[in-house]
Amino acid sequence: MLDLVDVTLRLGGRTLLEGASLHVPAGARMALVGRNGTGKTSLLRLIAGELEPDAGALRLQSSVRIGTVAQEPPSGDLTPLEAVLAADRERAALLAERDTAEPQRRAEIEERLRALAADAAPARAARILFGLGFDAAAQGRPLATFSGGWRMRVALASALFLEPDLLLLDEPTNHLDLEAAIWLENYLRNYPRTVLFVSHDRDFINAVAERVCLLSCGKLTVYSGNYDAFERQRREQILKQERLRAQQEAERARIRAFVDRFRYKASKARQAQSRLKMLERMQPVPELVVEPEIRFRLPCGRIPAPPLLTLDDVRVGYDGRVVLDRLALRIDPDDRIALLGANGNGKSTFARLLAGELQPMAGTLTRSKGLVVGYFAQDHIERLDPEATALDHLLRLRPRASEQELRAILAGFGLTRERATTPVRFLSGGEKTRLGLCLVCLDGPNLLILDEPTNHLDIDSRSALVDALNDFEGAVVLISHDRYLVQATADTLWLVAGGRVRPFDGSIEDYRRLLLETSSSEAERSQPSAPSKDGTRLRLSGSERRARLAPLRERVRATEHELDRLQARRVELERALSDPGLYRDGPKVARTRAELDSLLARIAELETTWLDLEAEIERLSSA
Repeated sequence: MLDLVDVTLRLGGRTLLEGASLHVPAGARMALVGRNGTGKTSLLRLIAGELEPDAGALRLQSSVRIGTVAQEPPSGDLTPLEAVLAADRERAALLAERDTAEPQRRAEIEERLRALAADAAPARAARILFGLGFDAAAQGRPLATFSGGWRMRVALASALFLEPDLLLLDEPTNHLDLEAAIWLENYLRNYPRTVLFVSHDRDFINAVAERVCLLSCGKLTVYSGNYDAFERQRREQILKQERLRAQQEAERARIRAFVDRFRYKASKARQAQSRLKMLERMQPVPELVVEPEIRFRLPCGRIPAPPLLTLDDVRVGYDGRVVLDRLALRIDPDDRIALLGANGNGKSTFARLLAGELQPMAGTLTRSKGLVVGYFAQDHIERLDPEATALDHLLRLRPRASEQELRAILAGFGLTRERATTPVRFLSGGEKTRLGLCLVCLDGPNLLILDEPTNHLDIDSRSALVDALNDFEGAVVLISHDRYLVQATADTLWLVAGGRVRPFDGSIEDYRRLLLETSSSEAERSQPSAPSKDGTRLRLSGSERRARLAPLRERVRATEHELDRLQARRVELERALSDPGLYRDGPKVARTRAELDSLLARIAELETTWLDLEAEIERLSSA
């Protein structure tokens, strides 16, 4: 499907790729990982044709359709459903032409619309939008009434609706809540074509990816399996490289010792000379470049007596409109609470209430004496002064502190040396987030309220945040679509839904299963009926429907059986490739990888067949 051969890419005076190569087979689901600023987004732009390589070649199969999410979200009077349908320009143009076309041309248009499954398009678009959080009412509202984040969801829905041969996604979960992120991972796991996506959400990568490509130091390295498999293989690779280097250094030292000892002894001179030549021919084992570990800490102030916060029959909202009601909860110093619930249900409203940015409309909210809240809002990094440096931001809050003291504080959040004096507009998203967390923690809070703190953090920075939160001695209230962060730091889940906030009795995995079980039935209720050409719904007799469905269901069973067999073999091959012992036999490694690539291509074909069959069964069942 796609090959990069010895590609070099420079941008803004920086070399992002240097002699990098990559093979993406058809049907692959590949995650692109690497630290912030390594060039992952630029690589996607290169593949999409927005950038040209400085050297090397990019090869795509002919007639491959590439799909990306528009950088500018759609807006205007169109509804989300209309915007998604309009993304298929061929279908929209044919429908517009059909009513005024001559009979012969009309027949051609009808034939092409049938090939495009145009009648099923509204239902398919509605299902995608529903999965991304738009209920039936929201699908009919003008785009101008939605925030930028919601309109970016429409842009994502448009890209998914087009089903391109190669789908390129850059951090697709950034504008999603946990509910929509879970739906998206399930959708992409069954996507019938090729997906290359950038993500820093390890659970999302684990669920979707079957390969992981690491971009580091200008090179691309592909690992088989999901993120957990990548981490394991990476650790093994580093250990193996270190062992080889140690062995070679020991051998070099032994040879040098022999040469030094016998170089001037006549009887050993020839052997010493021979070993000198051996030393010259010995190719050094290259040192594996490992990026330095990221760590930061979240300082905590003195912890007051419990409870930190008590809510008694509290009501909260905006401009007289109630968002949450009958809140009866308490937060203690050792609480680690994660808020669940779809966007729009009131999670951020609840966070602002706890932080003191909103006052109760009714009821009583009692704060412990000595409570200090550190609140990281979703738009926190947007509140930073783009022209000021990180050091400037701290000086404004601590004008009497020395520069050395302030630099030490910034260093605790990974902002060292020149990054401390770099204007904010030149910092990466992850660096801005770390600065925001630094400012939030400046007063030594004993209650941290974090609303989507990981949106701009790479995986290593997220792991550092997990460690920092687990070391934090105060209470934490967390809103995040990153399940790994929630699982690793929270021990209590509260569900925000139906205007209430209640404890959720279960784990984050229980919540995921609940969402998957309920979403399909709700999606069906949100779909428009598939109209016939004259606008009425087509109906089939029971006997005709059964006659058409029987062979389709038989083919589905046969396809599922074959997929089960191939998936079992795939697991065997991936397990073999994760065994370090295999790599002692180079030809066997090549054969195993070739078989796996062929197997994955066949699985992709069968999954496409299965999806087509299921779509036809669904269409006939409702006809």
